Amino acid sequence: MPAIRYPATRALPLIEEKFGESIADPYRWLENDVRTDKEVEAWVGAQNRVTDAYLATLPGREILRARMRALFDYARYSVPRKAGGRIFHLFNTGLQNQSPLYVREGAEGAPRLLIDPNGFARDGATALAEWEPSPDGRRLVYAVQDGGTDWRTVHVLDVDSGAVLPDRVDWVKFSRLEWDRAGEGFFYSRFPAPEKGREFLGADLGHAVYYHRLGTDQSADRLVYRTPDHPKWNHSAQVTDDGAWLVITTSEGTDPRYAVTVIDLADPKWKPRRLVSGLDHEWRLVGSVASRMWFITDRDAPRGRLVTLDAARRRAAPVEVVAQRADTLAGASMIGRRIILAYMSKAQSVAELVELDGRFVGPVPLPGIGTAAGFGGKAGDPETFFSFSGFTTPGTIYRFNTDTGAIAEFARPRLAFDPEDYEEEQLFYASKDGTKVPMFVVRKKALARTRTPAPTLLYGYGGFNIPLTPGYSATRMAWLEQGGVIAVANLRGGGEFGREWHDAGRLANKQNVFDDFIAAGEYLIDNAYTGAGQLAIEGRSNGGLLVGAVVNQRPDLFAAALPAVGVMDMLRFDQFTAGRYWVDDYGYPDKEADFKILRGYSPYHNIRPGVDYPAILVTTADTDDRVVPGHSFKYAAALQAAQIGPKPHLIRIETRAGHGSGKPVDKLIAEYADSYAFLAHWTGLEVTPK
Repeated sequence: MPAIRYPATRALPLIEEKFGESIADPYRWLENDVRTDKEVEAWVGAQNRVTDAYLATLPGREILRARMRALFDYARYSVPRKAGGRIFHLFNTGLQNQSPLYVREGAEGAPRLLIDPNGFARDGATALAEWEPSPDGRRLVYAVQDGGTDWRTVHVLDVDSGAVLPDRVDWVKFSRLEWDRAGEGFFYSRFPAPEKGREFLGADLGHAVYYHRLGTDQSADRLVYRTPDHPKWNHSAQVTDDGAWLVITTSEGTDPRYAVTVIDLADPKWKPRRLVSGLDHEWRLVGSVASRMWFITDRDAPRGRLVTLDAARRRAAPVEVVAQRADTLAGASMIGRRIILAYMSKAQSVAELVELDGRFVGPVPLPGIGTAAGFGGKAGDPETFFSFSGFTTPGTIYRFNTDTGAIAEFARPRLAFDPEDYEEEQLFYASKDGTKVPMFVVRKKALARTRTPAPTLLYGYGGFNIPLTPGYSATRMAWLEQGGVIAVANLRGGGEFGREWHDAGRLANKQNVFDDFIAAGEYLIDNAYTGAGQLAIEGRSNGGLLVGAVVNQRPDLFAAALPAVGVMDMLRFDQFTAGRYWVDDYGYPDKEADFKILRGYSPYHNIRPGVDYPAILVTTADTDDRVVPGHSFKYAAALQAAQIGPKPHLIRIETRAGHGSGKPVDKLIAEYADSYAFLAHWTGLEVTPK
């Protein structure tokens, strides 16, 4: 490949003193909004032209694009929701950029199109986000997400006629949409309207719960709950199945540490009363009967237990229903007259059915090893739906009756490949400090039999108590079909093994996450899954930070890297949009002890001139208001300015897209065809038509 001429990037003589250190930030101007700053806009255009020209030379890119398109082209359903005898679900025929919403009159009714978001915008980048039918199924409240932003605009639809009502609510973010019992209005959470020009950069402050009555203007919406003395607190409102109570969960960061406030909706004053004080533990509502409420909590149970609280009694102690066990309690749902408990066992799903008093009924018969999701429903109705998927099996939708234990398929996708050609293996390897870390490895059975080292893509996240469980990806399947290997490491910092596992990978323990990921790469090479020069790494968001950090620490270990929408400046992450929430995992840049740790691994600040780096393709998007693109812009500029070897260090910047949600299928295919062709070239994966 010819040498790449990177665009010139203006460097500022900006140096700040922090806790006795001189911190250079020459590319701070790249934090400005690309939509309003002409210089940033020109820089983005110049970078994309260089990257596009390079990617166009990669062999196999068009083959991967065509194959990903074929692998995406299968009918897929969301988990259905029931309301008023109707069933609502998303359905995508395969290559639709956005999934339309359908309704059925009962389980056997023919699906009728309600909302087709593919008509929202010509480029397909405006998505249907959250949606919820009213209790009687006659109305539907839904949110629209434009260009990948976290902001939502909320509308209401009449299900019988399909007409969109005049109601409109703006500046909604990080919100549930919850109907009142009569279906006359809904509760939602929003921030104040942002300062003009700061819509995608300003810090999220002043979250509050409102009630919107149908047929009225948003200006008349009733303020239900806010905490002006604590502008950093967020509030999520949930209506109990019987419509009697509003349960408001309050948080400050990303940790599951909540306060719980209840409002008796029968009282016209809607007076809030604190049920759980302090932001100390997780409290996740499962269901209710009258004033008795079931919660998942980690109070006195780091892996979770099921308890009850009485909303009508002040300062009542929780009553244990199901005690903590070795597996992590990942979720629970009250369906009919019983409760489904979903556990995570070695990063895989296990579910069981219990009575309301916790007595064991029996296991929920899951189809195999993989990930179950859904199990929504209502008290009084014994039927629920769930999806089940694995690395090589897209989500199949099942119906389950909690009274009878009967399970049946609702929708199974037809595939363009045979899952039996592939092998999924879970293994445990030793990290630097000896901790055993689980990792999934997926490859062709023929490759496993010969034990031939092959180009391998290692994926990780390791943060925010989020687990990585088996799940299908059409883009990864394209890599597997070509003879590549996929490895997914369950690093500390994630949620695979409860609070202890999370705590072991955050704040002062963050280096454990990087050590776990590096050890995973070393294990794959040492055990002949892959060879030297064949290992690529990928991570998104907090995983993008992971990739940037380990590349700085062990550039010799990796052939290529994909840091996507990553948090790359650990000294300023809390200055923008949702960044302030992340102090729970990262710490506070303005506190000296935390600063020292963050300075030690921040990808932007620890690039090592004079050392050969792997090939790097940074990816981000112009409307990412979760991890603002300035993180990736500054990091890419610093990479290109450093003397780190001849391999390419490029950035791909998507337009009209955000952090990931709502991205249209055609943009997904284009991004991953580019990214995986880049990895294939630098790991030696030969791409051929399939």
